[in-house]
Formats: sequence, structure tokens, C-alpha cells
Amino acid sequence: MIEAKIHSIRMSLVTQHRVVILKEVNAERYLPIWIGAYEADAIAVELQDVSISRPLTHDLLKAVIGELGATVQSILVNDLHDDTFFARIIMDVNGRYVEVDSRPSDALALAVRVKASIFVDEAVMDKAGVLLDSEGNTTPTTKPGPGGEKPERSKAEDEKLAVFRDFINSLDMDDLGKPNPNDE
Repeated sequence: MIEAKIHSIRMSLVTQHRVVILKEVNAERYLPIWIGAYEADAIAVELQDVSISRPLTHDLLKAVIGELGATVQSILVNDLHDDTFFARIIMDVNGRYVEVDSRPSDALALAVRVKASIFVDEAVMDKAGVLLDSEGNTTPTTKPGPGGEKPERSKAEDEKLAVFRDFINSLDMDDLGKPNPNDE
């Protein structure tokens, strides 16, 4: 598992789609995940410490988990299948280990509320993680295998992931490598 943090939330000016960008804590790889507008707002509201008059769905989820005596330990972006990311919410329920299936956007919105650690499965980061070149364009990353060879991706997998790269390359990424003012 790779520890990550939310680096930023971006929006394409052309398509109005949102993407949350996770950054590997101990490296310069980024993981872009497309998310819905409401989930992007739910994450941004918490990251920017905006007060709201009534609880959002993720605030309600946090309250329910707390009232039931559970704590969120971490969230894990654990799979990427057919262009869809999957996540798990890892909880301690009165000493019992519990994992709950979740969309990554909902898991991230909950994680920022409960200050839980964010992890990405290595296979997911290898498949969909990107590096930035000097012009701010993204390039896919794959870690070498045990013998130093790069894992093979099929042409179909490359074509499916190309839509992610094209979308990320359409975003304004000029400040992506710069420190986030929301980081402490």
C-alpha cells in the first residue's frame, strides 16, 4: 500500500468534469480520479474549512459511524477495473476490523472529515499513476518488476487509460508541483 494525500481538486474548463488528484506521500507520482461535482464540493468544503448550516451526507456518515462506536482507521483505493476506481473504508468497530466497499470520492470525503489516512494499492498506482514532465504534461508510470522489467500493459489497457491522460493533460496543471497552501 502506498500512502497518499489529496493534493487538489481540478475541473476541466472544457467538459466541467472534476478530478481529485492524490499525491504519493514519499514520491512524485499523482493519481487522478474522476469524481462527481457534489463529491468534489463535499471534499473541497472540508479541506477549505467552510462552515455550512446543515450537515452534508458525509457529515451524517461521520456522525453515524461515531454514534455506533466505530472509528475510521483509513481508506484504501484498492482497485481499478473497466475505468472505474474502487475503494474500501477500513474501520474499527469495538475492536473488530471492518471493511466497507465505497466509491473513492465518498471514501475521500469521509477521510478528510475524520482525518483518516489515505492509501492506494500499488497495482492501482502502477496502472493509473502519472508523473509530470517539465512542461506539466503527464506520463504514465509503471514500476519495474522483480527483474527490473516493466510490467506489460495490453494495447486495450493503454487505450482505456489514455482517456485519463488526455483529460489530465487538458487541466491547468501549472501549479501541481508547487506546495499546497492548505497543507500545514
